[in-house]
Amino acid sequence: MQSEKSKETQIAGAFGSIGAHDDERRRGFRARFLTLIAIIGPGLIVMVGDNDAGGVSTYAQAGQNFGYTLLWTLPLLIPVLIIIQEMVARLGAVTGVGHGRLIRERFGRYWGNLSIFSILFLNFLIIVTEFIGISLAMEYFGVSPYISVPVAVVLLFSVTASGSFRRWERFMMLFIAINFIIIPLVVVTHPSFSAMASHSFIPRIRGGASSSAVLLIISIIGTTVAPWQLFFQESNIVDKRITPRWLNYERVDTIVGSFIVVIVASALVAACAVGLAGHGNTNSYTNALGVARGLGRYVGHDTGAIFALLLLNASIIGAAVVTLASSYAIGDLSSGHQGLNARLFEAKAFYGGFGVLLLLAGTVAVVPGAPLGVITLAVQALCGLMLPSTTIIVLMLANDRELMGPWKNGRTLNVVAVFMVVVLVVLSFTLMISTLFTSLPVLRLLEVLAAIGALGLLVGLPMAWRRWQPPAQYDIDKRDWRTPRLALLAPMPKSRARTILMRSQSCYLFAAGILLIVRIVQLLTS
Repeated sequence: MQSEKSKETQIAGAFGSIGAHDDERRRGFRARFLTLIAIIGPGLIVMVGDNDAGGVSTYAQAGQNFGYTLLWTLPLLIPVLIIIQEMVARLGAVTGVGHGRLIRERFGRYWGNLSIFSILFLNFLIIVTEFIGISLAMEYFGVSPYISVPVAVVLLFSVTASGSFRRWERFMMLFIAINFIIIPLVVVTHPSFSAMASHSFIPRIRGGASSSAVLLIISIIGTTVAPWQLFFQESNIVDKRITPRWLNYERVDTIVGSFIVVIVASALVAACAVGLAGHGNTNSYTNALGVARGLGRYVGHDTGAIFALLLLNASIIGAAVVTLASSYAIGDLSSGHQGLNARLFEAKAFYGGFGVLLLLAGTVAVVPGAPLGVITLAVQALCGLMLPSTTIIVLMLANDRELMGPWKNGRTLNVVAVFMVVVLVVLSFTLMISTLFTSLPVLRLLEVLAAIGALGLLVGLPMAWRRWQPPAQYDIDKRDWRTPRLALLAPMPKSRARTILMRSQSCYLFAAGILLIVRIVQLLTS
């Protein structure tokens, strides 16, 4: 019988186990493949979780309103997903600490607490939208939300509170496998693969570059790096006990997940384009239930049922991972780490927070007259509000010499990452400002912000290139280097540029937060 100590030093994944400190060289395809399937999980789950209820609804809207013509946005997501989430994966493997706690330790309690409590509020609203997705999907089959939502709450809590990371990951892999029902949806709708290929690389927009089209494009790209993903993948890697020795396998995990999420999204857009684009215009979309009923009417009842099942599955995965990201964030408020391997009575705060979030979000989702439109608006605006700060902090942490040692970002990676972060910031600003001030011309706003971003890159990149310092040299194998205890690290060196950046972020978050509150109050009282 395996001892408890040996279990604690194992990486136990859905498809296999390896010793966390196993230094045996993997030679041959079979050995490497068995190692990969033991490691695979955090990257794949976080990526598929990104195609949640909001993601499915956005891709369906793109297909219904604009046909194939927005497919070109999706391949652009792959490098962004890989680069941003690779930095997060590296932070988790090297430091062994959750994202919220890293921010508290390296940037101070103010930024740590602001990040954690903001992500908890945003995640709560996202979980509400996931339960709305569950209720809409089951409504297609005639099941009342008063039945479907409570059953989903109980199911999600039971799976997560089982006291076994491996068991939880196996359940997630089962839900991920259900996504393959996208194949019969493609078979039934018969999209043109030549049209898909041509529209995937040539930018076109049905009806021209209208404000609604630009906002939808920003929404598609803006879902690439949701703030909750940063908290989830880093802590999930820590929870699974993945160390730098296995980081290359985790990178493959992230890359595979990135391609899968884009392939599924492209198939959804194409299926809805074939089934619905010819029966309306660029304003036809209502909601995901309307898409399911439309596919059932124009293509066949089974087609609508397949879409509803995809929406249901996506909503369950999204609710599971976003709620778990929230539990990880709650754990980051303390110095200890509690995760999925802890039993229910051993981690009451961890599982208690998980259960309370599920219960509250499920309740809001079924309350008659709940302001669901305001909740959706708040989710979009908050994602746009938080994304600039969260991505900038990830980039700064990945360049922290004390924290990352030989694993800090390389100079070329920094250039690419900075460019992507600036693009995401411009898109997030555009989405948030357009959401709060609906009368503003979106195209003009995007042009102005893009010009500001380009100017910032022209000035900032050469300065960053010159100031970059190579990683320190160490006597041990790079794969065995881990971050020392955070309390023993020297503070981040003071920099005028960093001080200005952090204060600017603080002012922006405060001002934008006030505007968002005012906008929500206006909507609730109108």
